Amino acid sequence: MKEMRKWEQPEPIWRKDIKIKQFASLKENTTAETVIVGGGITGITTAYLLAKEGQDVVLLEADELLNGTTGHTTAKVTAQHGLIYHELLQHFGKEGAQAYFKANDDALRFIRGTVEQNQIDCNLHNEDACIYSTTDQYTRKLENEYNAYQKLGIPCEYTNDVPYDTDVQKALYMKDQSHFHPLKYLSFLLDEFIKLGGRVYEQTVAVDVENDPELRVVTKNGNRISCDHIVSCSHFPFYDGTGFYFARMYAERSYVVAIEPEQEFAGGMYLSVDQPVRSVRKAHYKGKNVLLIGGESHRTGEGVDTDFHYRALEEFAAETFGIKEKLFQWSAQDLYTLDKVPYIGQITRNKENIYIATGYKKWGMTSGTAAALMLRDQLTGKKNPYAHLFSPSRFQADPSLKKFFSNNLTVASHLLEGKAERVGFSHEALKKGEGGVIQYNDQRAGAYKDEDGQVYLVDTKCTHMGCEVEWNSGEHSWDCPCHGSRFSIEGEVMEGPAKQPLKRIAMEKDDQANEHPEKDMPEPV
Repeated sequence: MKEMRKWEQPEPIWRKDIKIKQFASLKENTTAETVIVGGGITGITTAYLLAKEGQDVVLLEADELLNGTTGHTTAKVTAQHGLIYHELLQHFGKEGAQAYFKANDDALRFIRGTVEQNQIDCNLHNEDACIYSTTDQYTRKLENEYNAYQKLGIPCEYTNDVPYDTDVQKALYMKDQSHFHPLKYLSFLLDEFIKLGGRVYEQTVAVDVENDPELRVVTKNGNRISCDHIVSCSHFPFYDGTGFYFARMYAERSYVVAIEPEQEFAGGMYLSVDQPVRSVRKAHYKGKNVLLIGGESHRTGEGVDTDFHYRALEEFAAETFGIKEKLFQWSAQDLYTLDKVPYIGQITRNKENIYIATGYKKWGMTSGTAAALMLRDQLTGKKNPYAHLFSPSRFQADPSLKKFFSNNLTVASHLLEGKAERVGFSHEALKKGEGGVIQYNDQRAGAYKDEDGQVYLVDTKCTHMGCEVEWNSGEHSWDCPCHGSRFSIEGEVMEGPAKQPLKRIAMEKDDQANEHPEKDMPEPV
Protein backbone atom coordinates (compact mmCIF):
# COMPACT_ATOMS: atom_id res chain seq x y z
CA MET A 1 0.00 0.00 0.00
CA LYS A 2 1.32 3.43 -0.87
CA GLU A 3 2.33 5.80 1.90
CA MET A 4 -0.58 8.04 2.89
CA ARG A 5 -0.16 11.73 2.15
CA LYS A 6 -0.80 14.44 4.72
CA TRP A 7 -4.37 15.77 4.49
CA GLU A 8 -4.37 19.32 5.76
CA GLN A 9 -7.58 20.37 3.99
CA PRO A 10 -9.90 17.44 3.30
CA GLU A 11 -11.55 17.84 -0.09
CA PRO A 12 -14.38 15.77 -1.61
CA ILE A 13 -13.86 13.88 -4.85
CA TRP A 14 -16.76 15.71 -6.54
CA ARG A 15 -15.23 19.18 -6.34
CA LYS A 16 -11.93 17.98 -7.82
CA ASP A 17 -13.70 16.46 -10.82
CA ILE A 18 -15.60 19.47 -12.17
CA LYS A 19 -15.24 23.25 -12.36
CA ILE A 20 -18.19 24.99 -10.73
CA LYS A 21 -19.30 28.36 -12.07
CA GLN A 22 -18.65 31.33 -9.82
CA PHE A 23 -20.95 34.28 -9.22
CA ALA A 24 -20.54 37.78 -7.82
CA SER A 25 -21.95 38.84 -4.47
CA LEU A 26 -25.07 40.99 -4.12
CA LYS A 27 -24.06 44.65 -3.94
CA GLU A 28 -27.41 46.46 -4.10
CA ASN A 29 -31.05 46.21 -3.13
CA THR A 30 -33.22 44.24 -5.52
CA THR A 31 -36.58 42.47 -5.87
CA ALA A 32 -37.80 38.98 -6.77
CA GLU A 33 -40.88 36.83 -6.49
CA THR A 34 -39.01 34.19 -4.49
CA VAL A 35 -35.66 34.35 -2.67
CA ILE A 36 -33.98 31.01 -2.01
CA VAL A 37 -31.18 30.88 0.55
CA GLY A 38 -28.72 28.01 0.19
CA GLY A 39 -26.87 26.72 -2.88
CA GLY A 40 -27.03 22.96 -2.34
CA ILE A 41 -29.25 20.32 -3.93
CA THR A 42 -32.46 21.66 -2.36
CA GLY A 43 -31.83 25.30 -3.22
CA ILE A 44 -30.68 24.71 -6.79
CA THR A 45 -33.44 22.19 -7.57
CA THR A 46 -36.13 24.43 -6.05
CA ALA A 47 -34.80 27.43 -7.98
CA TYR A 48 -34.81 25.42 -11.23
CA LEU A 49 -38.36 24.14 -10.68
CA LEU A 50 -39.78 27.56 -9.79
CA ALA A 51 -38.04 29.21 -12.74
CA LYS A 52 -39.66 26.59 -14.99
CA GLU A 53 -42.99 27.71 -13.53
CA GLY A 54 -42.21 31.24 -14.69
CA GLN A 55 -41.21 32.75 -11.35
CA ASP A 56 -38.55 35.43 -10.93
CA VAL A 57 -36.12 33.73 -8.51
CA VAL A 58 -32.97 34.88 -6.72
CA LEU A 59 -30.64 32.24 -5.25
CA LEU A 60 -28.28 33.32 -2.44
CA GLU A 61 -25.26 31.37 -1.20
CA ALA A 62 -23.23 32.45 1.84
CA ASP A 63 -20.02 30.87 0.55
CA GLU A 64 -19.59 29.01 -2.77
CA LEU A 65 -22.28 26.96 -4.48
CA LEU A 66 -22.20 23.22 -3.76
CA ASN A 67 -19.48 23.51 -1.13
CA GLY A 68 -21.60 22.49 1.85
CA THR A 69 -23.21 19.16 2.68
CA THR A 70 -24.24 18.54 -0.94
CA GLY A 71 -20.64 18.84 -2.08
CA HIS A 72 -19.53 16.43 0.66
CA THR A 73 -22.11 13.68 0.17
CA THR A 74 -21.56 10.05 -0.85
CA ALA A 75 -24.34 10.71 -3.40
CA LYS A 76 -26.47 7.62 -2.94
CA VAL A 77 -29.83 8.27 -4.58
CA THR A 78 -32.05 5.91 -2.65
CA ALA A 79 -35.16 5.64 -0.51
CA GLN A 80 -33.33 3.17 1.75
CA HIS A 81 -32.35 5.38 4.66
CA GLY A 82 -30.95 2.88 7.13
CA LEU A 83 -33.31 1.42 9.73
CA ILE A 84 -36.25 3.79 9.31
CA TYR A 85 -39.46 2.18 8.02
CA HIS A 86 -40.21 0.01 11.07
CA GLU A 87 -39.79 3.12 13.22
CA LEU A 88 -42.00 5.20 10.92
CA LEU A 89 -44.73 2.57 11.13
CA GLN A 90 -44.67 2.82 14.92
CA HIS A 91 -44.84 6.61 15.02
CA PHE A 92 -46.71 7.64 11.85
CA GLY A 93 -48.68 4.55 10.91
CA LYS A 94 -48.82 2.82 7.54
CA GLU A 95 -50.03 5.90 5.68
CA GLY A 96 -47.19 8.07 7.03
CA ALA A 97 -44.50 5.44 6.38
CA GLN A 98 -45.75 4.94 2.83
CA ALA A 99 -45.74 8.72 2.27
CA TYR A 100 -42.09 8.86 3.36
CA PHE A 101 -41.13 6.07 0.96
CA LYS A 102 -43.14 7.47 -1.95
CA ALA A 103 -41.79 11.00 -1.50
CA ASN A 104 -38.21 9.72 -1.69
CA ASP A 105 -39.01 7.26 -4.47
CA ASP A 106 -40.61 10.08 -6.48
CA ALA A 107 -37.42 12.09 -5.94
CA LEU A 108 -35.33 9.19 -7.28
CA ARG A 109 -37.58 8.91 -10.35
CA PHE A 110 -37.41 12.69 -10.88
CA ILE A 111 -33.60 12.63 -10.88
CA ARG A 112 -33.51 9.69 -13.27
CA GLY A 113 -36.08 11.25 -15.56
CA THR A 114 -34.24 14.59 -15.62
CA VAL A 115 -30.93 12.89 -16.42
CA GLU A 116 -32.42 10.73 -19.18
CA GLN A 117 -34.52 13.49 -20.75
CA ASN A 118 -31.62 15.93 -20.90
CA GLN A 119 -28.82 13.41 -21.46
CA ILE A 120 -26.88 14.75 -18.46
CA ASP A 121 -23.40 13.26 -18.19
CA CYS A 122 -23.34 12.71 -14.43
CA ASN A 123 -22.29 9.05 -14.03
CA LEU A 124 -25.78 7.93 -13.03
CA HIS A 125 -25.81 4.18 -12.33
CA ASN A 126 -28.77 2.09 -11.24
CA GLU A 127 -27.92 -0.48 -8.57
CA ASP A 128 -29.52 -2.11 -5.56
CA ALA A 129 -29.04 -0.59 -2.11
CA CYS A 130 -28.40 -2.85 0.87
CA ILE A 131 -28.38 -2.56 4.65
CA TYR A 132 -26.85 -5.45 6.59
CA SER A 133 -26.32 -6.62 10.16
CA THR A 134 -23.31 -8.22 11.81
CA THR A 135 -24.65 -8.90 15.33
CA ASP A 136 -27.66 -10.66 16.86
CA GLN A 137 -29.02 -7.39 18.25
CA TYR A 138 -29.08 -5.64 14.88
CA THR A 139 -30.23 -8.75 13.03
CA ARG A 140 -33.42 -8.58 15.09
CA LYS A 141 -33.79 -4.93 14.11
CA LEU A 142 -33.16 -5.80 10.46
CA GLU A 143 -35.85 -8.49 10.68
CA ASN A 144 -38.29 -5.80 11.85
CA GLU A 145 -37.22 -3.60 8.95
CA TYR A 146 -37.80 -6.43 6.47
CA ASN A 147 -41.30 -6.96 7.90
CA ALA A 148 -41.94 -3.22 7.48
CA TYR A 149 -40.91 -3.46 3.81
CA GLN A 150 -43.39 -6.28 3.38
CA LYS A 151 -46.23 -4.29 4.95
CA LEU A 152 -45.44 -1.23 2.83
CA GLY A 153 -44.96 -3.13 -0.43
CA ILE A 154 -41.35 -1.99 -0.91
CA PRO A 155 -39.55 -4.19 -3.50
CA CYS A 156 -36.78 -6.00 -1.65
CA GLU A 157 -34.69 -9.11 -1.19
CA TYR A 158 -33.73 -10.55 2.20
CA THR A 159 -30.55 -12.64 2.18
CA ASN A 160 -27.51 -13.41 4.33
CA ASP A 161 -24.80 -12.22 1.96
CA VAL A 162 -22.98 -9.18 0.57
CA PRO A 163 -20.38 -9.47 -2.22
CA TYR A 164 -17.29 -8.63 -0.16
CA ASP A 165 -15.48 -10.13 2.78
CA THR A 166 -17.11 -8.86 5.95
CA ASP A 167 -19.08 -10.46 8.78
CA VAL A 168 -22.75 -10.56 7.77
CA GLN A 169 -25.72 -12.21 9.41
CA LYS A 170 -28.54 -10.74 7.31
CA ALA A 171 -28.78 -8.33 4.36
CA LEU A 172 -31.84 -6.40 3.20
CA TYR A 173 -31.72 -5.14 -0.41
CA MET A 174 -33.94 -2.37 -1.78
CA LYS A 175 -34.13 -2.97 -5.50
CA ASP A 176 -33.44 -0.54 -8.35
CA GLN A 177 -31.80 2.43 -6.62
CA SER A 178 -29.09 4.78 -7.98
CA HIS A 179 -25.93 6.79 -7.39
CA PHE A 180 -24.39 9.62 -9.42
CA HIS A 181 -21.99 12.56 -9.56
CA PRO A 182 -24.05 15.19 -7.73
CA LEU A 183 -22.16 18.27 -8.90
CA LYS A 184 -22.33 17.34 -12.59
CA TYR A 185 -26.08 16.83 -12.24
CA LEU A 186 -26.65 20.06 -10.32
CA SER A 187 -24.41 22.07 -12.63
CA PHE A 188 -26.86 21.26 -15.42
CA LEU A 189 -29.84 22.42 -13.32
CA LEU A 190 -27.93 25.58 -12.44
CA ASP A 191 -27.22 26.34 -16.10
CA GLU A 192 -30.89 25.82 -16.95
CA PHE A 193 -31.92 28.08 -14.07
CA ILE A 194 -29.71 30.87 -15.43
CA LYS A 195 -31.12 30.39 -18.94
CA LEU A 196 -34.63 30.80 -17.50
CA GLY A 197 -33.67 34.18 -16.06
CA GLY A 198 -32.64 33.12 -12.58
CA ARG A 199 -30.12 35.19 -10.65
CA VAL A 200 -27.39 33.77 -8.39
CA TYR A 201 -25.29 35.59 -5.80
CA GLU A 202 -22.42 33.93 -3.93
CA GLN A 203 -20.56 35.23 -0.86
CA THR A 204 -23.88 36.76 0.19
CA VAL A 205 -24.90 35.91 3.74
CA ALA A 206 -28.60 36.14 4.56
CA VAL A 207 -28.96 37.12 8.22
CA ASP A 208 -32.54 38.18 8.85
CA VAL A 209 -36.06 38.68 7.54
CA GLU A 210 -38.11 41.89 7.65
CA ASN A 211 -41.86 41.98 7.11
CA ASP A 212 -42.86 45.61 7.52
CA PRO A 213 -44.12 47.01 5.23
CA GLU A 214 -43.06 44.22 2.86
CA LEU A 215 -41.27 40.88 3.06
CA ARG A 216 -37.50 41.26 2.67
CA VAL A 217 -34.34 39.20 3.10
CA VAL A 218 -31.60 41.17 4.83
CA THR A 219 -27.98 40.34 4.01
CA LYS A 220 -24.88 40.73 6.17
CA ASN A 221 -23.72 43.65 4.01
CA GLY A 222 -27.01 45.49 4.58
CA ASN A 223 -28.58 44.89 1.18
CA ARG A 224 -32.21 43.87 1.01
CA ILE A 225 -34.26 41.79 -1.42
CA SER A 226 -37.99 42.49 -1.45
CA CYS A 227 -40.03 39.43 -2.36
CA ASP A 228 -43.27 37.50 -2.08
CA HIS A 229 -41.75 34.27 -0.73
CA ILE A 230 -38.60 33.22 1.13
CA VAL A 231 -37.26 29.65 1.14
CA SER A 232 -34.47 28.70 3.53
CA CYS A 233 -32.59 25.77 2.02
CA SER A 234 -29.43 26.47 3.99
CA HIS A 235 -28.08 23.61 6.07
CA PHE A 236 -29.40 25.15 9.28
CA PRO A 237 -32.26 27.63 8.70
CA PHE A 238 -30.77 31.13 8.46
CA TYR A 239 -33.97 32.46 10.04
CA ASP A 240 -35.68 30.66 12.92
CA GLY A 241 -39.06 32.39 12.89
CA THR A 242 -39.53 31.36 16.57
CA GLY A 243 -39.73 27.74 15.44
CA PHE A 244 -36.93 26.92 17.94
CA TYR A 245 -35.19 24.71 15.39
CA PHE A 246 -31.93 24.78 17.34
CA ALA A 247 -33.75 22.82 20.08
CA ARG A 248 -35.55 20.52 17.65
CA MET A 249 -32.51 19.25 15.75
CA TYR A 250 -29.01 18.06 16.47
CA ALA A 251 -25.93 17.84 14.26
CA GLU A 252 -23.74 14.85 13.45
CA ARG A 253 -20.47 14.62 11.57
CA SER A 254 -19.49 11.63 9.45
CA TYR A 255 -16.41 10.79 7.39
CA VAL A 256 -15.47 9.43 3.97
CA VAL A 257 -12.27 8.14 2.42
CA ALA A 258 -11.98 7.52 -1.33
CA ILE A 259 -9.60 4.72 -2.31
CA GLU A 260 -8.48 2.86 -5.38
CA PRO A 261 -9.00 -0.76 -4.22
CA GLU A 262 -6.74 -3.70 -4.86
CA GLN A 263 -9.70 -6.05 -5.23
CA GLU A 264 -12.51 -5.93 -7.78
CA PHE A 265 -15.81 -4.64 -6.43
CA ALA A 266 -19.02 -6.26 -7.66
CA GLY A 267 -21.14 -3.12 -7.36
CA GLY A 268 -24.12 -2.05 -5.29
CA MET A 269 -24.47 0.33 -2.34
CA TYR A 270 -23.99 -1.02 1.18
CA LEU A 271 -24.54 0.24 4.70
CA SER A 272 -23.99 -1.68 7.92
CA VAL A 273 -26.59 -0.95 10.57
CA ASP A 274 -24.38 -1.90 13.53
CA GLN A 275 -22.02 0.52 15.23
CA PRO A 276 -19.66 1.73 13.95
CA VAL A 277 -21.49 2.16 10.65
CA ARG A 278 -19.68 1.36 7.41
CA SER A 279 -20.90 2.64 4.02
CA VAL A 280 -19.54 1.38 0.69
CA ARG A 281 -20.26 2.39 -2.88
CA LYS A 282 -18.39 2.60 -6.18
CA ALA A 283 -17.46 5.79 -8.04
CA HIS A 284 -15.21 6.79 -10.94
CA TYR A 285 -12.36 9.29 -10.95
CA LYS A 286 -10.05 9.98 -13.90
CA GLY A 287 -10.63 6.54 -15.40
CA LYS A 288 -10.17 4.74 -12.10
CA ASN A 289 -12.69 2.58 -10.27
CA VAL A 290 -12.87 4.12 -6.81
CA LEU A 291 -14.59 3.06 -3.60
CA LEU A 292 -16.13 5.54 -1.20
CA ILE A 293 -15.90 4.20 2.34
CA GLY A 294 -17.97 6.15 4.86
CA GLY A 295 -19.06 6.05 8.48
CA GLU A 296 -17.73 6.95 11.94
CA SER A 297 -20.66 9.23 12.80
CA HIS A 298 -20.74 11.22 16.03
CA ARG A 299 -22.49 14.30 17.35
CA THR A 300 -20.66 17.44 16.32
CA GLY A 301 -18.06 18.47 18.88
CA GLU A 302 -18.22 15.14 20.71
CA GLY A 303 -15.92 12.92 18.66
CA VAL A 304 -12.46 11.81 19.64
CA ASP A 305 -9.51 13.20 17.67
CA THR A 306 -11.09 13.40 14.21
CA ASP A 307 -8.01 11.93 12.54
CA PHE A 308 -8.93 8.73 14.37
CA HIS A 309 -12.13 8.43 12.34
CA TYR A 310 -10.27 8.62 9.04
CA ARG A 311 -7.76 6.03 10.23
CA ALA A 312 -10.59 3.69 11.26
CA LEU A 313 -12.14 3.91 7.79
CA GLU A 314 -8.75 3.31 6.15
CA GLU A 315 -8.22 0.21 8.30
CA PHE A 316 -11.61 -1.17 7.28
CA ALA A 317 -10.88 -0.41 3.61
CA ALA A 318 -7.45 -2.04 3.78
CA GLU A 319 -8.72 -5.19 5.51
CA THR A 320 -11.78 -5.56 3.26
CA PHE A 321 -10.66 -4.38 -0.19
CA GLY A 322 -6.95 -3.56 -0.02
CA ILE A 323 -5.74 -0.06 -0.89
CA LYS A 324 -3.69 0.69 -3.99
CA GLU A 325 -3.94 4.39 -3.27
CA LYS A 326 -5.87 6.69 -0.99
CA LEU A 327 -7.21 9.52 -3.14
CA PHE A 328 -9.41 11.71 -0.96
CA GLN A 329 -10.86 12.14 2.49
CA TRP A 330 -13.56 14.49 3.70
CA SER A 331 -16.31 14.88 6.25
CA ALA A 332 -19.86 16.19 6.25
CA GLN A 333 -22.30 17.58 8.78
CA ASP A 334 -25.93 16.52 8.82
CA LEU A 335 -28.94 17.54 10.90
CA TYR A 336 -31.38 15.15 12.57
CA THR A 337 -34.91 16.12 13.55
CA LEU A 338 -36.59 14.82 16.68
CA ASP A 339 -38.59 12.16 14.80
CA LYS A 340 -36.07 11.60 11.94
CA VAL A 341 -38.40 13.06 9.29
CA PRO A 342 -37.14 16.27 7.61
CA TYR A 343 -38.83 19.62 8.19
CA ILE A 344 -40.17 20.82 4.83
CA GLY A 345 -42.78 23.56 4.43
CA GLN A 346 -43.93 26.76 6.15
CA ILE A 347 -41.48 27.67 8.89
CA THR A 348 -44.33 28.26 11.35
CA ARG A 349 -48.08 28.40 10.97
CA ASN A 350 -48.19 32.20 11.33
CA LYS A 351 -45.51 32.89 8.69
CA GLU A 352 -47.22 31.78 5.50
CA ASN A 353 -44.67 33.11 3.03
CA ILE A 354 -41.50 31.76 4.67
CA TYR A 355 -40.51 28.13 4.07
CA ILE A 356 -37.69 25.84 5.21
CA ALA A 357 -36.18 22.51 4.23
CA THR A 358 -33.74 20.87 6.64
CA GLY A 359 -32.97 17.77 8.71
CA TYR A 360 -32.07 15.18 6.05
CA LYS A 361 -29.99 12.93 8.38
CA LYS A 362 -27.41 12.06 5.68
CA TRP A 363 -29.93 11.32 2.89
CA GLY A 364 -29.98 14.67 1.13
CA MET A 365 -29.97 13.49 -2.49
CA THR A 366 -33.51 12.13 -2.35
CA SER A 367 -34.73 14.16 0.66
CA GLY A 368 -33.45 17.42 -0.85
CA THR A 369 -35.06 16.64 -4.20
CA ALA A 370 -38.32 15.62 -2.51
CA ALA A 371 -38.20 18.90 -0.61
CA ALA A 372 -37.78 20.86 -3.86
CA LEU A 373 -40.78 19.12 -5.41
CA MET A 374 -42.91 19.83 -2.32
CA LEU A 375 -41.78 23.45 -2.12
CA ARG A 376 -42.55 24.01 -5.80
CA ASP A 377 -46.09 22.75 -5.23
CA GLN A 378 -46.64 24.81 -2.10
CA LEU A 379 -45.32 28.01 -3.67
CA THR A 380 -47.44 27.58 -6.81
CA GLY A 381 -50.66 26.62 -5.04
CA LYS A 382 -50.64 22.93 -5.95
CA LYS A 383 -51.68 20.16 -3.56
CA ASN A 384 -48.85 17.85 -2.55
CA PRO A 385 -49.69 14.43 -1.06
CA TYR A 386 -46.68 14.40 1.28
CA ALA A 387 -46.76 17.94 2.70
CA HIS A 388 -48.58 17.00 5.91
CA LEU A 389 -46.02 14.35 6.94
CA PHE A 390 -43.06 16.71 6.49
CA SER A 391 -44.72 19.85 7.93
CA PRO A 392 -42.29 21.67 10.27
CA SER A 393 -45.19 22.42 12.61
CA ARG A 394 -45.90 18.76 13.35
CA PHE A 395 -45.16 17.28 16.74
CA GLN A 396 -45.28 13.56 17.53
CA ALA A 397 -45.35 13.05 21.31
CA ASP A 398 -43.43 9.82 20.81
CA PRO A 399 -40.56 10.13 19.97
CA SER A 400 -40.37 13.93 19.73
CA LEU A 401 -40.94 14.62 23.43
CA LYS A 402 -38.32 12.08 24.53
CA LYS A 403 -35.78 13.38 22.00
CA PHE A 404 -36.51 17.00 22.93
CA PHE A 405 -35.65 16.40 26.57
CA SER A 406 -32.65 14.15 25.89
CA ASN A 407 -31.17 16.60 23.37
CA ASN A 408 -31.54 19.53 25.70
CA LEU A 409 -30.16 17.60 28.66
CA THR A 410 -27.12 16.96 26.45
CA VAL A 411 -26.88 20.69 25.75
CA ALA A 412 -27.11 21.49 29.46
CA SER A 413 -24.39 18.97 30.31
CA HIS A 414 -22.05 20.49 27.70
CA LEU A 415 -22.70 23.97 29.07
CA LEU A 416 -21.72 22.84 32.57
CA GLU A 417 -18.78 20.68 31.50
CA GLY A 418 -17.30 23.40 29.30
CA LYS A 419 -17.42 26.00 32.08
CA ALA A 420 -15.88 23.60 34.63
CA GLU A 421 -13.14 22.22 32.37
CA ARG A 422 -9.61 22.85 33.59
CA VAL A 423 -7.09 23.67 30.89
CA GLY A 424 -3.45 23.21 31.72
CA PHE A 425 -1.21 24.09 28.77
CA SER A 426 -0.33 27.19 26.76
CA HIS A 427 0.03 28.05 23.09
CA GLU A 428 3.78 27.47 23.35
CA ALA A 429 3.13 23.71 23.62
CA LEU A 430 1.41 23.62 20.21
CA LYS A 431 3.35 22.31 17.24
CA LYS A 432 2.96 23.92 13.82
CA GLY A 433 -0.33 22.86 12.24
CA GLU A 434 -1.88 22.02 15.63
CA GLY A 435 -4.78 23.53 17.51
CA GLY A 436 -6.32 23.08 20.92
CA VAL A 437 -7.93 24.63 23.97
CA ILE A 438 -5.37 26.46 26.09
CA GLN A 439 -5.07 28.78 29.06
CA TYR A 440 -4.18 32.35 28.04
CA ASN A 441 -4.07 35.20 30.55
CA ASP A 442 -6.12 33.12 32.99
CA GLN A 443 -8.94 32.44 30.54
CA ARG A 444 -9.99 29.53 28.35
CA ALA A 445 -9.01 30.19 24.74
CA GLY A 446 -8.79 28.38 21.44
CA ALA A 447 -5.40 28.45 19.75
CA TYR A 448 -4.14 27.35 16.35
CA LYS A 449 -0.54 27.59 15.19
CA ASP A 450 -0.09 27.64 11.42
CA GLU A 451 2.89 26.33 9.48
CA ASP A 452 4.62 29.72 9.74
CA GLY A 453 4.26 29.78 13.51
CA GLN A 454 1.47 32.38 13.48
CA VAL A 455 -0.90 31.78 16.41
CA TYR A 456 -4.63 32.51 16.11
CA LEU A 457 -6.47 32.97 19.41
CA VAL A 458 -10.26 32.94 19.82
CA ASP A 459 -12.70 32.98 22.69
CA THR A 460 -14.12 29.45 22.86
CA LYS A 461 -17.58 30.60 23.92
CA CYS A 462 -19.99 29.82 21.04
CA THR A 463 -21.83 32.96 19.96
CA HIS A 464 -25.11 31.07 19.63
CA MET A 465 -25.87 30.12 23.24
CA GLY A 466 -22.57 30.20 25.06
CA CYS A 467 -21.44 26.56 24.95
CA GLU A 468 -17.69 25.97 24.79
CA VAL A 469 -16.44 24.93 21.35
CA GLU A 470 -13.93 22.11 20.87
CA TRP A 471 -11.04 21.72 18.41
CA ASN A 472 -11.66 19.55 15.33
CA SER A 473 -8.21 18.40 14.22
CA GLY A 474 -9.45 16.68 11.06
CA GLU A 475 -11.06 19.80 9.56
CA HIS A 476 -9.11 22.47 11.49
CA SER A 477 -12.25 24.07 12.88
CA TRP A 478 -13.87 24.93 16.19
CA ASP A 479 -17.06 22.86 16.68
CA CYS A 480 -19.87 23.42 19.17
CA PRO A 481 -21.22 20.23 20.80
CA CYS A 482 -24.53 21.86 21.76
CA HIS A 483 -26.13 22.79 18.44
CA GLY A 484 -23.47 22.04 15.81
CA SER A 485 -22.16 25.51 14.98
CA ARG A 486 -18.67 25.48 13.46
CA PHE A 487 -16.05 28.20 13.19
CA SER A 488 -12.78 28.67 11.28
CA ILE A 489 -9.37 29.07 12.91
CA GLU A 490 -9.97 32.83 12.77
CA GLY A 491 -13.40 32.45 14.36
CA GLU A 492 -15.56 33.01 11.26
CA VAL A 493 -18.87 31.13 11.10
CA MET A 494 -18.67 28.02 8.92
CA GLU A 495 -22.00 26.43 9.91
CA GLY A 496 -24.98 27.69 11.94
CA PRO A 497 -27.09 28.20 13.92
CA ALA A 498 -24.49 30.74 15.15
CA LYS A 499 -24.52 33.96 13.13
CA GLN A 500 -21.71 35.91 14.79
CA PRO A 501 -18.01 34.93 14.69
CA LEU A 502 -16.05 33.87 17.73
CA LYS A 503 -14.38 36.79 19.47
CA ARG A 504 -10.73 37.14 18.46
CA ILE A 505 -8.25 37.43 21.32
CA ALA A 506 -5.31 39.72 20.72
CA MET A 507 -2.00 38.06 21.49
CA GLU A 508 0.37 40.20 23.47
CA LYS A 509 3.38 41.44 21.53
CA ASP A 510 5.93 39.56 23.62
CA ASP A 511 4.06 36.26 23.18
CA GLN A 512 3.83 36.67 19.43
CA ALA A 513 7.51 37.56 19.28
CA ASN A 514 8.31 34.31 21.08
CA GLU A 515 6.58 32.44 18.26
CA HIS A 516 8.75 34.27 15.69
CA PRO A 517 12.09 34.75 17.41
CA GLU A 518 13.79 35.12 14.04
CA LYS A 519 12.03 38.47 13.65
CA ASP A 520 13.89 39.87 16.65
CA MET A 521 17.31 38.57 15.63
CA PRO A 522 19.84 41.13 14.37
CA GLU A 523 20.57 41.19 10.67
CA PRO A 524 23.67 39.17 9.75
CA VAL A 525 26.78 41.28 9.25
